[in-house]
Amino acid sequence: MRIGSILTIIILSITTAVAQEILVTPQWVNEHLSDPNLVILQVNRMKLDYESEHIPGARFLWNGWLAPNTPDGNMNAIDTKSAERTMRELGVNNDSKVVVCFFKDDVTVTARMFLMLEYFGLKGNVMWLDGGLEGWKKAGYAVSTETPEVKKGKFKVQVNPVLVDKDYVLHKLDAPSTTIVDARFKRYYDGEPVGYPRDGHIKGAKNIPYNEMVNDSNVFKSSDELSAYFTPVSPNKDNEIVMYCFIGQTASVVYLAGRVLGYPMKLYDGSMEEWSRIPSLPMETTQKTEEEEKK
Repeated sequence: MRIGSILTIIILSITTAVAQEILVTPQWVNEHLSDPNLVILQVNRMKLDYESEHIPGARFLWNGWLAPNTPDGNMNAIDTKSAERTMRELGVNNDSKVVVCFFKDDVTVTARMFLMLEYFGLKGNVMWLDGGLEGWKKAGYAVSTETPEVKKGKFKVQVNPVLVDKDYVLHKLDAPSTTIVDARFKRYYDGEPVGYPRDGHIKGAKNIPYNEMVNDSNVFKSSDELSAYFTPVSPNKDNEIVMYCFIGQTASVVYLAGRVLGYPMKLYDGSMEEWSRIPSLPMETTQKTEEEEKK
């Protein structure tokens, strides 16, 4: 076998291993339900939804506990002490293996919780139930309405700097080892008005729409399909990608897709909600061709 072929196999094996560590199937979760270190967190916007149905043993995680809306912006990270308190109440320890599960089609808010868990120190120990609760039910597994008794955890925050601010983004605009990526629909990236002070995108940013990362069943697309979005904007997987969107929620889906592919990912938490309000921060719109203007 040629050396090139061997290297290709090794690279594909590493990529697959990375994907398997992050994306898990309903079958995998079912087989590991009794694992003592496994913690399943179902993300719900309302507790009533969690109480109506969840994976047996799953614990309720409200998104506002880790990324609440504040006067300084929407979905901002909480302080480390509050994070520790929340994680311990959920029964999480530093060696816990955490699976996050979304309810119905709440992929974006749950992806932000995945990111927050990595931010607070669980990178490598957080997994995503592909297909969420609906996928679990379609696989034929039972749901529960019982709230489990949870032993308080001893989690200690160890911040993993995947959240960055406007100064970091500004400093990285022309850095060859960093790609800034807008996760919004292309029409907003191009400059369609949305009610923010300025329209368009951060100067030099590329576009990977978040809604194209999953299929109609809210299952992440294959690594090859995801690579078709990432490789054109960042061919070198050693280079970091800094995501943003409107408020730092939908970009979390692309963050997760990038993690599956093995990219060093970060999120600009302030996103366009902040950037568009500061006139000194550079923005631009996409120049349309004559044919596009006629449509």
